[in-house]
Amino acid sequence: MSLNISSLFQQRVLLIGGKGGVGKTTVAAALALRASQTQRVLLVSTDPAHSLADVFGRSIGAAIVHLTPNLYALELDPEKEVDAYLDRVLAQMRRFAGPDQIHELQRHLRLSRLSPGAQEAALLERMANLLDTGLDEYDLIIFDTAPTGHTLRLLSLPEIIAAWTDGLLKHNQRSEQLAKVLSHLTPQRDVAHVLSDPHQNTDSGLDSKSQELASTLLARQRLFHRARRILHDATQSAFVFVLTPERLPVLETDRAVQALTDIGVQVAGLVINRVLPSTLGEAFWQSHLQRQQTYLADIQQRFAGYPLRQLPLQDQEIVGLDALHALGDQLST
Repeated sequence: MSLNISSLFQQRVLLIGGKGGVGKTTVAAALALRASQTQRVLLVSTDPAHSLADVFGRSIGAAIVHLTPNLYALELDPEKEVDAYLDRVLAQMRRFAGPDQIHELQRHLRLSRLSPGAQEAALLERMANLLDTGLDEYDLIIFDTAPTGHTLRLLSLPEIIAAWTDGLLKHNQRSEQLAKVLSHLTPQRDVAHVLSDPHQNTDSGLDSKSQELASTLLARQRLFHRARRILHDATQSAFVFVLTPERLPVLETDRAVQALTDIGVQVAGLVINRVLPSTLGEAFWQSHLQRQQTYLADIQQRFAGYPLRQLPLQDQEIVGLDALHALGDQLST
């Protein structure tokens, strides 16, 4: 079963993922450029490697840049996203903490920056905001995601929302007002409660300062709730894996496909990159070809239920619009 590239462009959101070094960013860029022939497209990189700029051969940063008539791009820096997020948290929480508690709050936030999931949580909020506002402005948003493990943590929304929201509230449990909000917003400690409809929460019984804090936290929870609905809606969002016919990418992709299926994210298909031509003369390349054909057969068996698309090994680096256009043509034929 062949992956129909045109059908991918009927989605509102595409997430392109895979093991580092398999050509994920190049495929994402080629797909975005192809889609931009008929749609207004925003291409967003969440990969700390920042190779999106290298592929297009021009500078791309934290502000949206215009690449071609219908194509716009943005690179999210996880480190900067964490810093900006914690700065916002500190500015807000200063209004609720006493002067003698600010130092402890700052210490907690410094530790939070290094905690597991901090980057994913900050990126998740930025992505959620892009989905919240960007889908009104763009026909298609394509996320060039970080390597597989990072992306799976990012998309494991229940755990991230539960841990990060608790972290915001727990940073100062000595504060009576924060304790009230904590007990009010999270009467249960399980993930199912965190993912329940945030509109069901109420701020009745809280004083005005606690209501303000609860309102901010609920707004954030509702933002995640809307993003989750989009990412788990097969009519709006899909995930495409890029892999090469080698042992480690095949095994990692197999685990990742199962993990996404378990959390309800649709896998639309796979792009198998750097496939060698079937006729190679030298013994060295024959050995590579035979090994690759073994893994291609393994891919066909492991992912028999998913559409697949092969991309041949290119004879030159893919850099710039002309090369990306040519690669997009290969993906679509």
